[in-house]
Amino acid sequence: MQLRCAVLDDFQNIAMTVADWSPVEDQVEIITFTEHFPTEDALAAALAEFDIVVTLRERVAFPASLFGSLPRLKLLIASGMRNSVIDFAAAADNGVTVCGTASTSTPPVELTWALLLGLARGVVPESNALREGGPWQSTVGADLHGRRLGLLGLGKIGSRVAQVGLAFGMDVVAWSQNLTKERADEVGVGLAADKEELLRSSDFVSVHLALSDRTRGLLGAHELGLIKPDGYLVNTSRAAIVDQDALLAALREGRIAGAGLDVYDIEPLPAGHPMRSAPRLLATPHLGYVSLNNYRTYYGQAVEDIQAFLSGSPVRRLGC
Repeated sequence: MQLRCAVLDDFQNIAMTVADWSPVEDQVEIITFTEHFPTEDALAAALAEFDIVVTLRERVAFPASLFGSLPRLKLLIASGMRNSVIDFAAAADNGVTVCGTASTSTPPVELTWALLLGLARGVVPESNALREGGPWQSTVGADLHGRRLGLLGLGKIGSRVAQVGLAFGMDVVAWSQNLTKERADEVGVGLAADKEELLRSSDFVSVHLALSDRTRGLLGAHELGLIKPDGYLVNTSRAAIVDQDALLAALREGRIAGAGLDVYDIEPLPAGHPMRSAPRLLATPHLGYVSLNNYRTYYGQAVEDIQAFLSGSPVRRLGC
């Protein structure tokens, strides 16, 4: 019997065209799903007859209950080599091998700057006004040169965002719970005394932290209240790092100049979600890792993972 492989969340219907699936097509039937399954029950029903699943980043959770509902599942492939929404112990208990792929941090770095620049120069409202016959110039851009960029996190992505900020002539500072002066010096940025000092002094704040028990809810109502009234917040990391209700309140009440978001508490956002209509918000639908080169890597290496699994020698295993 031919094996069946499900490719989840192929929103752009591109998975089959950015990679060569022919090496496995004689043994595996590939089915792509362009719509997101909104509940675990719907997902379990859709995947009941599949042996292999390819999931995109951390958009679909695989808890123990889901593994228990998929007796045919033998191989789960996640794009990237880190995934916080897969229960690896449950996968092992259910005889499911989990493999990953390479991934590059370049796309989220670039998207961070797309959001930051879009906010600073009012790109969306000015473009809309021009196209719709509105006023000719209605905003005054916020300069970057000489202003402070505060980075929460100075890892692989944060350090590259810092380099762009420095190139713009910005005063770049960073903070995280484990950040040292040596690391900040290595990147060429200042080390903020603490989180509060960074928030108070920065004109632009950008989040580049991994989600953990220590970072969940790191920016709540109190912390958001420290940001300048003409300051901006950008989050391309994880939604749960910023209290969503507190951010909505700050935007609605005009307590910050604006926010740029690529991540949300629910994804995809339901039609009536308040983030869809929040003022002062430049929002994108989790595009951080959505780029042609990344997709070529994700799906190309997914094919390699399937080949290796079928040969009995899985590669890039996760959770072992």
